[in-house]
Amino acid sequence: MAVAERIRAGGRSARIQASVHDAVRALEAETARADLTIPMIAARAGVTPSTIYRRWGELSELLADVAVARLRPISDPADTGAVKTDLRVWVEQYMEEMASPVGRAMIRDVLGGDPESHNIGQCCAFTEAQIRFIAERATGRGETAFDIDAVIDHVVAPIMYRILFNDRRPTLAYCQALIDGVMPEDTRPAQR
Repeated sequence: MAVAERIRAGGRSARIQASVHDAVRALEAETARADLTIPMIAARAGVTPSTIYRRWGELSELLADVAVARLRPISDPADTGAVKTDLRVWVEQYMEEMASPVGRAMIRDVLGGDPESHNIGQCCAFTEAQIRFIAERATGRGETAFDIDAVIDHVVAPIMYRILFNDRRPTLAYCQALIDGVMPEDTRPAQR
């Protein structure tokens, strides 16, 4: 069962969610993943197990919710002054975070505990928003932006495929070659 209620910012629900999320993160640092249980998390969070079952259903759905919260970007993509380097810097950071052991575990949690694809959709929206931000910033600087769907389909998707299904971690050179394949030749501002 997916999250049964919408979490109101600042209310009791938000405090419970924060407490449970904090407990999960703390226990993940101290305990083997296979040993985590809802009663253990509830005790650490100071709530009853029934509170967790009512809000998240199963442990996999709770872990997916925590992973989504951790995958939410905390800042706008870096501004290097040029669209191509903005995208390169963002992709490098994205690849390193997602390919790390922690990133891979979060991806597995999101995929494994999301029967209705709500969390997957949120993660996709986070990624698309970051890419769109880079493209819109480029347009604002007078640069030729890239096609957002092309970046998702031809840069992000192959990186995620390698992270999830291939033993070879994507390299920086691989990521840069993917970017080169979707960038317009001339991204400089037009002369006025």
